[in-house]
Amino acid sequence: MSCKYHKAIFHAVLAAALYALSMPFSKLLLEEVPPTMLAAFLYLGAGAGMIILSALHRQRHEQPLRREDLRYTVAMVALDIAAPILLMLGLKFTPAANASLLNNFEIVATAIIAFTMFHEAIGRRLWIAIALITLSSILLTVESEDSFSFSFGSLLVLAATVCWGLENNCTRQIADRDPLQIVMVKGLGSGTGALAVALIIGERFAPVWLLGMAMLLGFVAYGLSIYYYTYAQRVIGAARTSAYYAIAPFIGAVLSMLVLRERPDWIFFIALALMLVGARLASKIETAKE
Repeated sequence: MSCKYHKAIFHAVLAAALYALSMPFSKLLLEEVPPTMLAAFLYLGAGAGMIILSALHRQRHEQPLRREDLRYTVAMVALDIAAPILLMLGLKFTPAANASLLNNFEIVATAIIAFTMFHEAIGRRLWIAIALITLSSILLTVESEDSFSFSFGSLLVLAATVCWGLENNCTRQIADRDPLQIVMVKGLGSGTGALAVALIIGERFAPVWLLGMAMLLGFVAYGLSIYYYTYAQRVIGAARTSAYYAIAPFIGAVLSMLVLRERPDWIFFIALALMLVGARLASKIETAKE
């Protein structure tokens, strides 16, 4: 593999590590910040941070967004309004470690949408990975070992991953454009939209210092993560980037147990094992041509 290819893989892994920070620290912020308001300021922080980075990198040779990119840009922003709101609402009702692992369902959503809507080739290993990750996700949504009812919070997290799976594919269509501009549009557009929703439904502003912490978390875990994710997509595609990004939920789950002192039940560890195998297979995707 070329140096460019290895660099793209590094960007995908770095994006995953940065995003992993969001789950435990968002859970902490949710104790004081309403969920939709938190989603808004996470994305506003991502957009504001990218404005600062853009000012520091004036001599750049990137293609700006164009009029023909409008449909994908609008879809990207709309999905990025819905996804973090669903995730924050889900985090209110489910442990952060569970929510972190459930984020791997984004691989399934991204790959299937890439295959069905955008005709990206998917090989046998990824289909097996999809099956394992789906089975693991089903286990993580079960309310308890004594019940086959599904956790409302887990279902909301899964809905968020489906939104992000579609959003990943929309972003892939404009991945050749300026990544800083893409993240600025995502952050400011989605953050403003989520803030409008928060105010409409009657959520109140949290203390300024908490909103500042949310923006800082958003810049690191969303802004920089999306920035590097977009660079990776240019070279290795939406499905493959999503596969390398799959380490994020495992880092997030470990951080959640360390930071929040969560103690998962035995179902979590069975799901973890399945998810590890599925993610490992997904990171070695065979396309149909391979």
